[in-house]
Amino acid sequence: MLKRIFDILISFFTLFFLILPLLLIWFFCSFDTHSNGIFIQDRIGKFGKPFKIHKFKTIKQNGSISVFGSFLRRFKIDELPQLWDVLIGNMSIVGPRPDVAGYYDLLQDEERNVLKLKPGITSHASLKYFNEEAILSQQTNPQKYNDEVIFKDKVKMNLEYYHSNSILVDIKIVYLTIVKIVSSISKKYS
Repeated sequence: MLKRIFDILISFFTLFFLILPLLLIWFFCSFDTHSNGIFIQDRIGKFGKPFKIHKFKTIKQNGSISVFGSFLRRFKIDELPQLWDVLIGNMSIVGPRPDVAGYYDLLQDEERNVLKLKPGITSHASLKYFNEEAILSQQTNPQKYNDEVIFKDKVKMNLEYYHSNSILVDIKIVYLTIVKIVSSISKKYS
């Protein structure tokens, strides 16, 4: 119950204070991609139930990532519409990143405990793999590396979170996420 109150407060006040910048980003994404600036996709949620996730659209109709979209992805700004998903109860601020069908929904035995958690915007695993796209781009077989190395490591980390999560752990992860994003911005522009 405390986690849900935390989620509501964080998502509501962040959306409230960022509404104008978020609308501006949506406008630029719409212009940049020549489509609705919000990307909606089915993801696997709590107990393996699918839900619709929201992100700022970063990919043009020809399949390429736009310059503006690349900027949004680099600093995780494209994830901000997920605050709406948190507010309506489909996601949490902290929890395993939601994946497409064929990953978390296929877990077995102890690993299925990950599905008892609401998916989140951030987690220890998402901090470790903050630059996942760059890691995968360096692999000869990115899909295989994701499936055999990154995904398995994320499951392990998310199980550790399942067994030790608390509001204090969530606050720490949110703090570390903010530090990571600010550090990433300052490195890019210093």
